[in-house]
Amino acid sequence: MQVDVLNANELKKSAPVFGQLSFDNHEQVVFCNDKDTGLKAIIGIHNTVLGPALGGTRMWNYSSEWEALNDVLRLSRGMTFKSAITGLNLGGGKAVIIGDAKTQKTPELMRSFGRFVDSLSGKYITAEDVGMETADMDTVREVTKYVTGISEDKGGAGNPSPITAYGVFMGIKAAAKHKFGSDDLEGKSVLVQGIGHVGETLVEHLTQDGAKVFISDINEERLEAVRNKYGAIIYDEADVYAADVDIYAPCALGATINDDTVNRIKAKVIAGAANNQLADEVTHGTILRERGIVYAPDFLINAGGIINVYAELENYDKKEIMRKTENIYNTTLEILSKADKEDMTSHFAALKIAQQRIEDRKKQNLK
Repeated sequence: MQVDVLNANELKKSAPVFGQLSFDNHEQVVFCNDKDTGLKAIIGIHNTVLGPALGGTRMWNYSSEWEALNDVLRLSRGMTFKSAITGLNLGGGKAVIIGDAKTQKTPELMRSFGRFVDSLSGKYITAEDVGMETADMDTVREVTKYVTGISEDKGGAGNPSPITAYGVFMGIKAAAKHKFGSDDLEGKSVLVQGIGHVGETLVEHLTQDGAKVFISDINEERLEAVRNKYGAIIYDEADVYAADVDIYAPCALGATINDDTVNRIKAKVIAGAANNQLADEVTHGTILRERGIVYAPDFLINAGGIINVYAELENYDKKEIMRKTENIYNTTLEILSKADKEDMTSHFAALKIAQQRIEDRKKQNLK
């Protein structure tokens, strides 16, 4: 009797969504295609128990559609827990557009994407992410009301990046207090990997607080500009992860803490803006804990951006935005203390609190 055995690629194709490791009981995955504008996008809606799924749109030149799918599934899941841990009445969603934002993004493409968002009738609300600008959200706003992060002169909260950076800064200070006994960053060495909108603003905060800031990025022009503006030091060694610094702040793409890097990291604290920093939440989170490295959960400390855009939905002012963002400091301390007391990773400690809030709301909704 002959038995047919599927190879890895065939197996993946036989379960293209539900078979992905990053699929975590997502409610809906929408594939968007528009031949006229060249739009190829995926919207992931992970959970809407707490409210509509809000999350940014990322435009990236993915190497494959599988990579794009995996990214949107991981990112949308992270948004669920980000909103839950921050106390916002929002669910988790995310969108990715496959393409080069510098050469392929057009107003027509953005409007086409906006029409797909509008077709979901508010179940998903989009915002700005990697490869996007506030002006792009203004364009999307022309065809749908389900978008946040639009220009302040159009009634929006504007670019969320500065608030995201401030929240990460609060998370870094809390993690430093937990590890070193003080949140004073004077003289502490910090490596910021990725100096886009968020990374640069984070460099500014760290510099003002007296930290010795090293910067790393694939864009040489950005490196030189940020160095000249803030006096940061360009890290030019080959191995970023082996940098002998106190704090490592990943602010580019995710999964930088992986099988290849996790045991090379010399920093005593990891706290940055990038989403999904742990390639494997269980394995790599455990290794960091065993090595005595304090990890500030990314979906907690990078929540400033969603706090900022949430203000558009709830109509609260800048003062309230800053108050909620500053509270990331307190929540980070609570999470790190909980992890120590209950002998678990900080990522799992944060996840437990977020999941409990969702479960509690689910029970309320059933009554």
